[in-house]
Order: sequence, then structure tokens, then C-alpha cells
Amino acid sequence: MPVRSLNSSVLKWPEARAVAQAVREWAETLGRARPDVLRIGYFGSYARKDWGVGSDLDVLIIVERSDAPFHRRGVEWDATGLPVPADVLVYTQAEWEALMQAGSRFSRALSDETRWVYVRPPD
Repeated sequence: MPVRSLNSSVLKWPEARAVAQAVREWAETLGRARPDVLRIGYFGSYARKDWGVGSDLDVLIIVERSDAPFHRRGVEWDATGLPVPADVLVYTQAEWEALMQAGSRFSRALSDETRWVYVRPPD
């Protein structure tokens, strides 16, 4: 999270490199702990390299399947250890494939921007 700079009231936002390293480590830990995870990546301002003070991290998780509704899935993932606030989107493999085939502006942005930091190794 942002930290105070010395004794001043100025907040220093973490550098993109530190955020990228933290999300890689977070993703690796989750991938090892959750066998249903297929891929984890991030997109948005950190992936485009146009982040700034106050930018959040947009995280994308692809799982084999889920019984939870889409809008509730993100709360299952504890992202509080990341150095900036995070929005977590969780898609099942089938939903992800359908989204990529839809050809929407959002799906094209995800396809172009996402930096995958964890991919489950083949069995």
C-alpha cells in the first residue's frame, strides 16, 4: 500500500516494478495452493505502463470451473498482500473462451494488454 515519505504528509506510490514483482509472487503462491487455477495475469494501467499515483491493479484469474456467480468470485481471493489496491476478475475457462470469441472491445483489450504471470504447468 502507499506509504508516507519520511515525516511528511506526502504519499509515495509503489513503483510499477515492485507491483509487478509482488503480483508475480502472489500469483505463484496462489497457483501452487489452488489446483483449479489455470492462469493469473494483470491488465489495465500497470500492464499498459501508464499507471500513476492512485492506480489500482486489475487482476485476471482463469479457473477450471466455479459455482459462484461471476460478481461474487473476486471476494474469494485475498489480494490485501499486494502493494496497491486490486480489482480481481475471475473467469471460468469456458467463460474466458466465450469472451475471447465475442470480439468485444473489452475482450480485445484483455487479449492485447494482459501480462500473464502464472500459467499452470501441464500435468
